[in-house]
Amino acid sequence: MDSDNNWVPPEGSWASSAARRRNMQAIRSRDTKPELLVRRLLHAQGLRYRVAAKPLPGLRRTADIIFRPAKLAVFIDGCYWHGCPEHYAPPKTNPGYWSDKVTRNVTRDRDTDERLREAGWTVLRFWEHESPDHCALKIAATVSRLRDGSS
Repeated sequence: MDSDNNWVPPEGSWASSAARRRNMQAIRSRDTKPELLVRRLLHAQGLRYRVAAKPLPGLRRTADIIFRPAKLAVFIDGCYWHGCPEHYAPPKTNPGYWSDKVTRNVTRDRDTDERLREAGWTVLRFWEHESPDHCALKIAATVSRLRDGSS
């Protein structure tokens, strides 16, 4: 393995070292611990859902959990990657790139929310640090309300 001192990033990579690149590649985009905990609670309540699915066919974005008939899209956002106002800390390495990336993620999140709402979907967003019990209760209540047809 190359030492980090001689490391040259592959084309298109913004990693500052081989170790940083390995760390970034290990970050999950789905099936994160917070998602799994919430999904387990929802499943225990008898709710069935799609995982990492596109709510809208023409939109290249996926929700963490969707209830297609109820038109409910659920996102469980990571504090760093989605700019949590409570836990986000600006990066120390390559701050210009990573801060801009988080800003783009937040902008994309708001755009996703708007597009889904325009298409008649309900959107719920939670932070990864929120209680899975709280998230599951709010999701279940929203599914129930949407299925009953009450706004």
